[in-house]
Amino acid sequence: MTIGTKYTHADLLAMPEDGKRREIIDGEIYVDPSRTVEHQRIVLRLAVAFGDFLATHPLGELRFGPLDVIFSDYDVLEPDLLFVLNEHKAIMQDWVRGTPDLVIEILLPTTEARDRGPKMKAYARHCVPEYWIVDPTAQTVEVYRLAAGGFGLAKTCGRGDSVETPLLPGFALPVQSISPA
Repeated sequence: MTIGTKYTHADLLAMPEDGKRREIIDGEIYVDPSRTVEHQRIVLRLAVAFGDFLATHPLGELRFGPLDVIFSDYDVLEPDLLFVLNEHKAIMQDWVRGTPDLVIEILLPTTEARDRGPKMKAYARHCVPEYWIVDPTAQTVEVYRLAAGGFGLAKTCGRGDSVETPLLPGFALPVQSISPA
């Protein structure tokens, strides 16, 4: 690839299957190693909580990475978890081709700057209505909602709080259940 050339989804498909996670943000490629055991524990806890709720309130679909979310040819991200309301489920194809209603990222030391920087900006640019950042170290969940000019912090939930979203009326996730001490 020459300098100034942007990566596309087709470039991702041509790359080797080597266990590394690759994302494209504004044509720039980011490569990470596979996730940690603790990261996967948190993904599982979140998936179970959402899955239990959705089993009795079938409002949409939850998916977790690795799964390409193709916003554009130059923005292909892999959120840790994503939720799509039933009325938007047409985006659920071979990959997710469009904008999920909620994306969730679990911070790692190697991804925090990107999750809070270019990735957050890309999600806002593609009009994701709600973005959660789970911080296992601080044991918090930051809830961001799309506003004019990007995401605005709606609430930071700590260990004694429950995370809620207007996307899923009645859903309440105790933060301490995500990353127990």
